[in-house]
Amino acid sequence: MADSSGDRGQSTAVTDDDESATDETTARDEPSPRLVAFSRAGMLRGFRDCLPVAVGVAGYGVAFGVLASQAGLSAAEATLMSATVLAGAAQLLAVDLWAASASVATIVLATAAVNLRYLLLGATLRPWFADRSVLETYGSAFFTADENWALTMRAFADGGDAVGNGSESADAAYLLGSGLAIWVLWVAATVVGALVGDGVTDPARYGLDAAFLIVFVAVAVDLWDGRTDLPPWTAAFVAALATAVAVPGRWYLLAGALVGCSVGVRHADVEADSSGVGG
Repeated sequence: MADSSGDRGQSTAVTDDDESATDETTARDEPSPRLVAFSRAGMLRGFRDCLPVAVGVAGYGVAFGVLASQAGLSAAEATLMSATVLAGAAQLLAVDLWAASASVATIVLATAAVNLRYLLLGATLRPWFADRSVLETYGSAFFTADENWALTMRAFADGGDAVGNGSESADAAYLLGSGLAIWVLWVAATVVGALVGDGVTDPARYGLDAAFLIVFVAVAVDLWDGRTDLPPWTAAFVAALATAVAVPGRWYLLAGALVGCSVGVRHADVEADSSGVGG
């Protein structure tokens, strides 16, 4: 009985240790809302940091304006679309389908498919906005684009590390500021492209289409954390490439995102198990 009781006591202690380790892991993965600010300084920092990227985005903003003009949209209509949608790939696809006289249902379904990735992007932001107001959360979410999401996640990670050092904290307003930088230049570039659209027969001739790729490569280089990123990045690339070859449309965006995220989560779990955290 004494041994049995001792085992139970040891088992209880182990269980408590496991729960403690799990709590510590959760605390590291999900920042405490008290440590996440939402300040004017954070917004300005996001705006400033994202300006170089936004200039690159403006390159294909001009391309969108040109294509929208050639598809029959007025400068005002193209500008209104950029100001209220702020989704480059979806907008380019929409005007392409519009020019091809596709049905409204086809345009809606195709653009919805392209934008499904924002469900994943939004999910990754949740821990940082868990304690923010509805206006702060959804106001910032409206200005989420691929480029400033990537910069924001990097800034959040750096801020989270800095919190532990007692220096600069993570600031959720960074997403809003970086998004505003993209929004301002995206809308302005659309106006330029729409006004000169008749004089530009092929945007690719001026290298405007290459701006999209250049910006993403620059953002990807900044996000690279070393060999641990190799499995999810490789999986995402292979899945996107295979889907692009086998399935028409832009489903490769969603396929690459889902496979890359799945491999990344699995890889993180394996690393946690091998280090004994939570086990």
